[in-house]
Amino acid sequence: MSEEFEINAEKREVVGKGSSRRLRRLEDKVPGIIYGGKKKNPQNITLMHKDLLKATENEAFFSHILTLNLEGTQEQVVVKDMQRHPAKPKILHVDFQRVSKDVAIHIHVPLHFVNEDTCVGVKKQGGAISHSMTEVEISCLPGDLPEYIEVDMLKVEIDQIVHLSDLVLPKGVELIALTHGEDHDLPVVSVHTPKKAAEETEEVDAAEVPTVDSKDNGEESDED
Repeated sequence: MSEEFEINAEKREVVGKGSSRRLRRLEDKVPGIIYGGKKKNPQNITLMHKDLLKATENEAFFSHILTLNLEGTQEQVVVKDMQRHPAKPKILHVDFQRVSKDVAIHIHVPLHFVNEDTCVGVKKQGGAISHSMTEVEISCLPGDLPEYIEVDMLKVEIDQIVHLSDLVLPKGVELIALTHGEDHDLPVVSVHTPKKAAEETEEVDAAEVPTVDSKDNGEESDED
């Protein structure tokens, strides 16, 4: 993990919907909570909206161990949930989970698709790439947390599907879905024949089917 993230927070004593609305409207702050880890009690917090929003512009923010500076103490955390405004660039609430170096965490990490331009199924076979997933949920120790998981498309041929079980995972990383059985080995990405090309092929095939004349088929004509 090459990136390092530090973010400042303050303890929040007053909670509730009314308090949260005032924080957002009057102080431009985001209410949040820290939970989990070896500390039993959750901690309500507030963060400056501009600082949090800027941090979220980096994709890696969501798949890294973050250092949360909380009034003279530091917490190692990961983002577990973030609520955003449906129409405005506003963060409404954020949940952080404490992490310990010896306890595995569950977290979503992005997929990075490489060599799509040189993919065999695209460059040589005229296919098109279709993504079924953009991120996956993994389990690993904090020290093994990858920034992303790479999906190499170089040798993927047309009509071929890359499933979860085909992904090359870093050491110590496990896909949560695959722990639930083979039925959860879902498609990640595929190379398919473009729709227009498929339709043209069907039209050609249809045109090549010979028509059968009723007279040649041994049927009687209505003519005398």
